[in-house]
Amino acid sequence: MFWKHKKERTINFDKTGKIPVIRSSICTGEQVAGFKDTTSGKFIEIMLIRNDGDLSEFLRLYGVREEDVRREW
Repeated sequence: MFWKHKKERTINFDKTGKIPVIRSSICTGEQVAGFKDTTSGKFIEIMLIRNDGDLSEFLRLYGVREEDVRREW
């Protein structure tokens, strides 16, 4: 009778000075999404990307647009 609606949740993450990056392995094709610090170059690994659904989940959770994501090998 009383259906609970799922609230769209986002994760609060301090993105100042960081850019969203997807790192791809040349050998295995494994992809990892995260944020790279622009000053130090340190990569913060967030989640493994196995398919398009995982990528869209990353974009939704962290409030990132797909155009802003860089790919690195």
